[in-house]
Amino acid sequence: FTVLSISLSLVAVFIPLLFMGGQVGRLFREFAVTLSVAVMISLVISLTTTPMMCAWLLRREKKESRPGMLARWSEKGFGGVLRSYEHALDWALDSKLLVMLILAFVVGLNVYLFSAAPKGFFPQQDTGQINGGIRADQSISFQAMQGKLRQLVNIIRKDPAVDTVVAFTGGGRGGGGFMFMNLKPIDERKEGESGQAVIARLRPQLAKVTGVSIFLNPVQDLRMGGRSSNSTYQYTLKSDNASDLKQWATRLAEAMKRQPALVDVDTDQAENGVETFVTIDKETASRLGITTREVDNALYNNFGQRQVANIYDELNQYHVIMGVAQRYAQSPEALRDVYVPARGTGTATSTAGAGASSTGTSSPSGNLTAARDPSSGSALSTSATRMVPLMAIASFAESSTPTSVNHQDGELATTVSFNLAEGYNLEDGQDAVKAAEAEIAMPANVRGSFQGTARAAEESSKEQPFLIAAAIIVIYIVLGILYESLIHPVTVLSTLPSAGVGAVLALLMFKMEFSIIALIGVFLLIGIVKKNAILIIDFALEAERARGLTAVEAVREACILRFRPILMTTLAAALGALPLAIGFGEGSELRRPLGIAIIGGLVASQLLTLLTTPVVYVLLDKLRTKKPDEHELTRHADATDPIPAK
Repeated sequence: FTVLSISLSLVAVFIPLLFMGGQVGRLFREFAVTLSVAVMISLVISLTTTPMMCAWLLRREKKESRPGMLARWSEKGFGGVLRSYEHALDWALDSKLLVMLILAFVVGLNVYLFSAAPKGFFPQQDTGQINGGIRADQSISFQAMQGKLRQLVNIIRKDPAVDTVVAFTGGGRGGGGFMFMNLKPIDERKEGESGQAVIARLRPQLAKVTGVSIFLNPVQDLRMGGRSSNSTYQYTLKSDNASDLKQWATRLAEAMKRQPALVDVDTDQAENGVETFVTIDKETASRLGITTREVDNALYNNFGQRQVANIYDELNQYHVIMGVAQRYAQSPEALRDVYVPARGTGTATSTAGAGASSTGTSSPSGNLTAARDPSSGSALSTSATRMVPLMAIASFAESSTPTSVNHQDGELATTVSFNLAEGYNLEDGQDAVKAAEAEIAMPANVRGSFQGTARAAEESSKEQPFLIAAAIIVIYIVLGILYESLIHPVTVLSTLPSAGVGAVLALLMFKMEFSIIALIGVFLLIGIVKKNAILIIDFALEAERARGLTAVEAVREACILRFRPILMTTLAAALGALPLAIGFGEGSELRRPLGIAIIGGLVASQLLTLLTTPVVYVLLDKLRTKKPDEHELTRHADATDPIPAK
């Protein structure tokens, strides 16, 4: 029954996780299903294979056999620990009020620590890779952008922690680009510095390159959606008015730059693109015989992608594209070098002899051709084709224009992205964004919300208290069914506050945030820690019912006899989590909070629950014996007389 209680209550912890939604819910669902199946398989093994192995392996020792030195030392050490625990247990049973006050203090401290601990989403990893977004003026030319890019790459290559770097121009907006770099293995970097330290060192050096901004971010294994942006976290504004959206997005970005918790603030506004309008003087063009279509063809021949021929070889074919050389198409001033063919008509008085042909003469302004009467050979008219400068029949003007327009939920949208400054967590960053928004007092028609990772973190932070409460309620129901009592499950649940305090204190000691990974550790602790109380309660109940011991005698004997398995299971769980807490290899930052939370919770619960659980059991047993339930009355009556007396 003890094995069954521990296993079923551990599976019950993960039932609420199966109903979580979103990407975090999918992560929890895989975790919950995997662990639940493993626990149920271990339950079957424990009740079938383990007894067979004990019968085979645990032979009766010979009388003359003597344990080894290590066994004698370990047994002697355990005996000393057990005697110390006996003294502490007797003190706790004699000082029930003080122990209950300590337990109440632990419960209050648990609530305070969970509310005051810095919140995060996923721990910042050092994967040895960094990507960067590049932003320059949207009207910058390709050649100028290449020059800026070379300067940035040269600065990064000189850093001693950088192994390789590659960069590209282009992307989703004008004047954009992106970069990717690999760092050297962490043991080859100076003092094992992290990727964030490398970014902090490179940031002031890269800022010296004028006319371009670069935003560096460490590559993470997990990132929750959001728009493509130059920084890790996004805050999106929506509005039904383009001018209001542009104005307040700019003001919000400026206010966010003044917040010390935020760095690399950037927006995806693309309002500085340059467009050129060509206005045709139709009267002049018509007088010269130039149509709008011919002007369009001339512009397309120079700046478009007109395919004029194909070149074939044995294996491939190549398209021939017509256009002016790139160095002559860097600004709208190139329009001054565009010529448009103009065709004019007139009469000619010259004649040619019968059977002779008349041809025009070429001139720098164009070609002259003559049409003749086939019967007389006299020229009737001439057609002149001249190349007229575009500026003779048109003018051009420049203006700014959006290079892209973003939408979200059918509304105009602009995303302000940001990174966190060193020493700040995501919760601090979210508070800084809200403070910046309150500072500028945005109008009602401009609304903002977090997106991507920041939004998922905000939603998960709101769900955490409900998930923990749901897990506790499910455990109470399952244990109530197993024990057929409303009282004894409370004794089991009294072990949980100490585990929560130990987990949060361990995270604070190592300067870590309470992240999603730490929350997984808390759920594991809820399942692991309660086994201490179950081991004690099962033995104490059996001793009371079978041998008629008092509650104090039964629980004292249970604590002493079950001290060894409690200590063994706790040490096994802690040592299993130790490699996670130490962290091996790149990206281990994602796993460390799990190990630290488990070890901290196990240590705190081991020190507290072995003293508080017996006291809670005794006090609740008094409450139970004052009002015996109907099941107890019926069982007592059945044991004494088939027909209970009235």
